[in-house]
Amino acid sequence: MKVADFQAIFAKKDSDKVDVDRLFAVQEMIQAVRKDGDQAVIDYTNQFDGQSYTNPEDFKVSLERLKASWDHLDPTLKAALRVAKERIERYEQASLYSDRNGDEISYVYHALESAGFYIPGGKALYPSTVLMTVVPALVAGVENLVVTTPVFTEESVTFAALYLCGIRDNVYAIGGAQAIAAMAYGTETIPQVDKICGPGNAYVATAKRLVNGDVSIDAIAGPSEILLYVDETTPVDAIVYDIFAQAEHDQDARTFLLCESESFLDKIADRMQALLPSQARADIIQASITNNHYAIADTRERLIAVLNAIAPEHVSIQHRDQDAIVQQIKYAGAVFKGVYAMEAIGDYVAGPSHVLPTGGTARFSHGLTANDFRTSHAIIHTSKETYQTIGPAAQMMADAEGLDCHAKSIAIRKEV
Repeated sequence: MKVADFQAIFAKKDSDKVDVDRLFAVQEMIQAVRKDGDQAVIDYTNQFDGQSYTNPEDFKVSLERLKASWDHLDPTLKAALRVAKERIERYEQASLYSDRNGDEISYVYHALESAGFYIPGGKALYPSTVLMTVVPALVAGVENLVVTTPVFTEESVTFAALYLCGIRDNVYAIGGAQAIAAMAYGTETIPQVDKICGPGNAYVATAKRLVNGDVSIDAIAGPSEILLYVDETTPVDAIVYDIFAQAEHDQDARTFLLCESESFLDKIADRMQALLPSQARADIIQASITNNHYAIADTRERLIAVLNAIAPEHVSIQHRDQDAIVQQIKYAGAVFKGVYAMEAIGDYVAGPSHVLPTGGTARFSHGLTANDFRTSHAIIHTSKETYQTIGPAAQMMADAEGLDCHAKSIAIRKEV
């Protein structure tokens, strides 16, 4: 299709409408956790996750479970996790903002006192999410970390990744909206935190939306998405598996394929149909491709314009003119340049966090970094000479606003 056809179709798609029934259900859950604390967490976890918790000790993950998970992990997977952790640490350390010190105005940064992490664990385990959220917080200097995850086995790779990160306490085997509420407001067992990070299902996302403001959150994650801009120099199968890699997340995942050649798009489409039946998650991929895949052929100018309008979570440029194209990208969660910088490597070991803005929010937000786990403020130390220079302007503005005591507060310093 052409860009104009895509725009007409995409504009009709329902954007993230709030499910009113889910909204009320999550509000009720949050209020219950605020009122009844641990008991509400136990009741909801038993109801929705089929557990048989009777007291808080049942959902608290012990140091022994964390250590056993790491000790029993395959050595090659241990090495892989270490590689990822070290690359994330190096990237985040290099990206930290520095204090700016001046004679009269300085700007300083401080780590948050606490942060909470929601690590998904229902249909699959995500040690990568542990590394991509916890490591930036550690680099920022956050000392008090709380982790919730719906992992109910005795050992898991999620627990192993937490142990690798130095997490020894405050890990809780709970999920859903009740986990978000517990971290946002605290219970008898689970500490209250200043910021909550990590993806989850629709109920988790709704809970994060509702507690935002009482605590900070990273973002409200929507369906994952990738936009690929390719040409005939890119191997067809590489493109197909890049699309499948995104589509296998879930049936709502969005994939956009941009090309200046319509015939090359047809070639890719044929290969997708040939390879799809052999994929382990073929049903999920098929649903995603059927409902949320867009193949667009047009001029470069129009394709770049629509790329920036979509502001995708992931952008992959695999094109002979990739340097020139990348320079024209203004809005994206992360940009992957070249055939060897496939998006999947960004999910695990590239370095920058894979917690990225979705649903067009890259137009005004960015991916998670260590700096997001810090606060900052200015330190203003005005000298007498500077006061004498700028004070009259401030006093005139206060008079103009009718704030008499502001004006007097400024003027009275003339007598000091």
